[in-house]
Amino acid sequence: MLRLSFAVFAVAMLIAAVAQSAPATVKGAPEYHLRPGAAQTREMTAAIAKADADLFAAVFDRCDTGAVAAMLTDDFRFVHDKDGESSRAKFLADLKGHCARLKTGEDFPARRELVSATLEVWPIDKYGALEIGTHRFYARLKGKPETLTETGNFMILWKRVGGKWLMAESISYGHKLAE
Repeated sequence: MLRLSFAVFAVAMLIAAVAQSAPATVKGAPEYHLRPGAAQTREMTAAIAKADADLFAAVFDRCDTGAVAAMLTDDFRFVHDKDGESSRAKFLADLKGHCARLKTGEDFPARRELVSATLEVWPIDKYGALEIGTHRFYARLKGKPETLTETGNFMILWKRVGGKWLMAESISYGHKLAE
């Protein structure tokens, strides 16, 4: 019993000694060369929200593959939880195919809605911005009210090139069908 009490006491003293010798909470002191990330601004958030709206209007409202192509970097990459990874060329070819199927009635017209309360825009210093949010998709069938089809999450990495915002990468995930 005495041995057990001594062992507990020794461990407690060791823990106390380690706790006392540990440095105080690191608060990003300059000696660690830490600095905050780029600061969020209303102007950048508004610019990214506009780029987002322009992009999805070209995709869903106008089916304008030329306009969409002009909004992508040359090395654009798209990753989707349903379809996996696509290059810029495959993404544009898939969009062109979808637009052709809209004309034949194989695919239905849709509308994408950004859930504005979920929009986050994070500056990426010397590159651009990361947009994160949730969006909803609606079917637009003639003679019928729009119908919610699904909701999903997304992240878009925007690159600032020559004064324009270009989509460099998009990750679309967490899609749930409407009930």
